[in-house]
Amino acid sequence: MVEQDPAPGDTGPGPVLVGVDDAHDQQIVVRHAAAEAARRGLPLHILHAVEWPLPAGAAEVYREVSAPQAQAAAVLAPFTAQAHAEHPGLNVVAEPFAGRPAAALVDRSARVSLVVVGHRGTGGFPRLPLGSVSWQVATHAECPVIVVRPGRTTVHPAHRVVVGVDTAEPTAEPLRFAFEEAALRETELTLLAAGSRPEPMTVEPVGPAVPDREAVTRAENGPEDLEDLATAWRHEYPNVPVTTRHAAGRPAAALTEASHGAELVVVGSHGRTGVRRALLGSVSAEVLHTAACPVAVVPVRAAGGG
Repeated sequence: MVEQDPAPGDTGPGPVLVGVDDAHDQQIVVRHAAAEAARRGLPLHILHAVEWPLPAGAAEVYREVSAPQAQAAAVLAPFTAQAHAEHPGLNVVAEPFAGRPAAALVDRSARVSLVVVGHRGTGGFPRLPLGSVSWQVATHAECPVIVVRPGRTTVHPAHRVVVGVDTAEPTAEPLRFAFEEAALRETELTLLAAGSRPEPMTVEPVGPAVPDREAVTRAENGPEDLEDLATAWRHEYPNVPVTTRHAAGRPAAALTEASHGAELVVVGSHGRTGVRRALLGSVSAEVLHTAACPVAVVPVRAAGGG
């Protein structure tokens, strides 16, 4: 049975939202999203958008297309059944939608905890050149976005989450998301930096694991030694096993290499340009295209909090 939307005025974390099309491999995307919702104890909303009116050329491919809401509902039915079968008791909401899929997902991203999309998802007409929905959503969403590449996702990955860290300009949002994902999955977290090593820093002896808010927020304030950064975050997430790795070479190449066998790679939404919701940084963009496991793109607050 498909649950209904919560009543207006309900508070608490928003649901996990997954966008699906009618391609054959979308079961893997829904499976990933349902697992994320179950870990968090949140509802799962499954959205399928049928662009309406039909885009140019669609009538030649889809000669008999029902009303868009009915078309979307028919696509959603097996996915909601799958989510219930794999996670009994999970609150699943089907969201048929008439309109542009990327716009629908981006609009809802301000009210959900997480968006999950397939790497090449394109809404209701995957064989037409509608553009990359996953790219648009990862670039513009207000919440973290996990992009799943069904054809390259390892069935039994290593029990590890990897987060890319720029030690010259670390940002807190991807680190926090990565630590929370590792905690939810009960797995280890690898902090990975690449390129030239920073100058060595003196690390004070570590005392009892007590919250150190000032140490954690140093991730936003300038250059960090990678191990020093890990030590700061261990105070807040003492139950997450943390390892650090500094790889030679290009950051995107190092993250792609680390993605083989990992459960998840986490990157920020933009690079040093500071442009908010306008473009992905070059490292994040390349990893999104080349990683061998799901990639989480986490929005990063612009300088000054804007």
